[in-house]
Amino acid sequence: MTPPALRLALDGAALVANWRAVAALGPQAACGAAVKADGYGLGAREVSARLAAAGCRDFFVATWAEVESLGALPEGAALSVLHGVRGADMAAARASPARPVLNSPEQVARWRQTGRPCDVMVDTGMNRLGLTPEEATSGLLDGVPIDTLMSHFACADEPDHPLTARQRAAFDAVAARVPARRRSIANSAGALLGHALDLVRPGLALYGGAPAPGAAFAQVVRPQAEVLQRRRVPAGETVGYGATFTAPVDMAVAILNIGYADGYFRAFAGHGVARAGEAACPLVGRVSMDLVAVDVTGTDVAEGDWLTLDLALPSAAAATGMSQYELLTSLGRRYSRVWE
Repeated sequence: MTPPALRLALDGAALVANWRAVAALGPQAACGAAVKADGYGLGAREVSARLAAAGCRDFFVATWAEVESLGALPEGAALSVLHGVRGADMAAARASPARPVLNSPEQVARWRQTGRPCDVMVDTGMNRLGLTPEEATSGLLDGVPIDTLMSHFACADEPDHPLTARQRAAFDAVAARVPARRRSIANSAGALLGHALDLVRPGLALYGGAPAPGAAFAQVVRPQAEVLQRRRVPAGETVGYGATFTAPVDMAVAILNIGYADGYFRAFAGHGVARAGEAACPLVGRVSMDLVAVDVTGTDVAEGDWLTLDLALPSAAAATGMSQYELLTSLGRRYSRVWE
């Protein structure tokens, strides 16, 4: 197989440290892990294996197709499917030990016939997925074995937003009337606000993002790209599409095998930096589909070298105007994923 010219350097120790940091926010609660979207782009199997070895026992994916791609979890670990169970999912769901998170009266009716445990999502103000509080307390769930009763904050990343308190009050009112083994409302940001309850469902924080202002978690992912060519650009010459960059002096420029098709977006132009050891090499010109140019003047960077692209999620999001979630989950299939 031809070796890739792109890789993601992934820090397994940082991933586990981040999970433990979230778990410490609610020591009375279980701490799970959202591994949907292929582990936020890093590889769900590898992420789950490392977190399970650290003690995580609750995992969350979006769809039953993700259940199949994840494979078997360690004994004692549980998997929940956040999008519930469609009619088309029933055969796969019956054959799997995973639990659906029921979101509608139709899903409740569909799953009730199995007699098996489930989770239930209650919409408390986000108006996305979930039963309304009125549906949840109407008797619809009578006799349904519920492992975890859930809701989801809409604005927990804004600590003073009034909707968070309203959602928590609405959820507590439902939880007082609907029997379940556990209650869960907090993602990463919700855990930072003290809403751990019985189970926390972190995502972004695990992967090195900042789920709320001032939060700091260890960086997990660093894209690395190979230098395809080192070239001299004379003063006055331009670089890249649109001729948006003009060399102010004679420069050395390295062309890297990465671009917006790999999730390294055009918004990084004017902001992005690659690193050759301790040397910072700023991007010059536009980001192409498969290539970027960086200024390597004064370095010994040569064809075949590997450079690391800065992707500290909070600062990258601030520089590009993109969300940390977009930056993570857009990392493409052309990378090899190398766990350290």
